[in-house]
Amino acid sequence: VQLQASGGGLVQAGGSLRLSCVASGRTFGSYVMAWIRQAPGKEHDVVAAISTGGAGRIYSDPVRGRFTISRDDAKNAVYLQMNSLKPEDTAVYYCAAGKFFSQRAGVYNYWGQGTLVTVSS
Repeated sequence: VQLQASGGGLVQAGGSLRLSCVASGRTFGSYVMAWIRQAPGKEHDVVAAISTGGAGRIYSDPVRGRFTISRDDAKNAVYLQMNSLKPEDTAVYYCAAGKFFSQRAGVYNYWGQGTLVTVSS
């Protein structure tokens, strides 16, 4: 599966952004989808994941209550709505697909190219 992320940009602290990711292929619905970010000098962090069918969602502690992950299998798309953004949310955000519902970045086999989110103070 090939993934194409978009929607990053520069936003002031307290603002909002919505990231989108579109996948190729006819098996999108069979994959767990995740948004993974990497800040400069830091490791990959799974900020949100959504199970097949969308019933299950998990969030990392720093973003819980501010970010919302969703998916639209009819459009082969996954989204990340980011509200109340903080400067520490600055990172490259990747969408990723895998077969396991996990907060471990290593289980996701397919990654998009990343989109940069910069939050100014």
